[in-house]
Amino acid sequence: MLLFPLLFAACLVNAQTTILDSIWSGGQYRYYTLYVPAAYDGSEAVPVVYNLHGYSSSAFQQIFYGEFRPIADTANFLIILPDGTKDFIGFQFWNTFAPFGTGVDDVAFLSDLLDTVIATYNVDEQRIYSTGMSNGGFMSYELACQLSNRITAIASVTGSIDVDHFDFCAPEHLTPVMEIHGTNDMTVPYNGSSEFLPIEDVLDYWVAFNGCDPTPVITPVEDIAPGDGSTAEHWVYAGAANGVTVEHFRIENGGHTWPGTIFLLPSSGSTNKDINASVEIWKFFSRYRLDEVTEISDAAIAAASIKAFPNPANQFLQLELPVAGAPSPVRILDYAGKEVHRFMATTPVAILDVSAFPAGVYLVYTSNGTTRFAVQH
Repeated sequence: MLLFPLLFAACLVNAQTTILDSIWSGGQYRYYTLYVPAAYDGSEAVPVVYNLHGYSSSAFQQIFYGEFRPIADTANFLIILPDGTKDFIGFQFWNTFAPFGTGVDDVAFLSDLLDTVIATYNVDEQRIYSTGMSNGGFMSYELACQLSNRITAIASVTGSIDVDHFDFCAPEHLTPVMEIHGTNDMTVPYNGSSEFLPIEDVLDYWVAFNGCDPTPVITPVEDIAPGDGSTAEHWVYAGAANGVTVEHFRIENGGHTWPGTIFLLPSSGSTNKDINASVEIWKFFSRYRLDEVTEISDAAIAAASIKAFPNPANQFLQLELPVAGAPSPVRILDYAGKEVHRFMATTPVAILDVSAFPAGVYLVYTSNGTTRFAVQH
């Protein structure tokens, strides 16, 4: 998906501290690069951004291709660039395409790697983000689905979700998501394939999961580079709790490329120059903290037009929901933020069997508000 020559060895950057190291994870040594900006002095907790390479690429190539270092130097965050393992032809990859639950456990590796970095650096664990190119975008979705207790928000560039893995997606909290994708991407087609979800289906999933307004606000991006062979639109799905959004930069006629990069790959299609993907991703990430996207305020609950009774409940709970028109997704979370049940409400009254729920306090999420209820046995 992404392979370009090792010409980058001649590209010298005024890097501050770049560390190449390895950890033992999953029965093997796994390698990574860590970028520490000059602004970091350990006196305050700083965010972490995973920057994941594409198939056949590497951390070394991704540090240049999806360039975040100048942004980190001013915003003061750490960049972790791990390497995937090698497939049977020697190309590095993230395990997002094999049948779910088989092969290398990259989710465990990235969690172990985060533990390693946290043990050495002063990390703000409420601000852990993941982005990546192509296969790295797929892996960022994998983290949102399988490691959401540690990941605040994700952004994918030319990635999607594997059809098989989608059935196992189990995020535990509202998750801000950004997808940047070209309509002329021949590697990960915008309209999907037998293996990959269409991009708008991916967006629809996260919009419904987060309870966003299903109709985006679409803003054309100024065509400041008319010679790049592409144009861009910015889609914003808002309306979810805690300011969470799902956003999409749709690159009309864009290829399988990272917008704004200085490295052009003509064989992969047009590289959009109207936006800088790295800048837009950090602007998006910087708005969110994990403890804030998972927070449920008393004011929000009081303002919601959702009723739950009896409260506490023992066997059955009746929910009165502001449903109008199209079916509305309803999510039930425990107080740790883990989703325990989900259904589509089609009528204003829903009866929920809570007899198998452990005793405790639960949250009801809908696109029109939130409430809480208790279960007692």
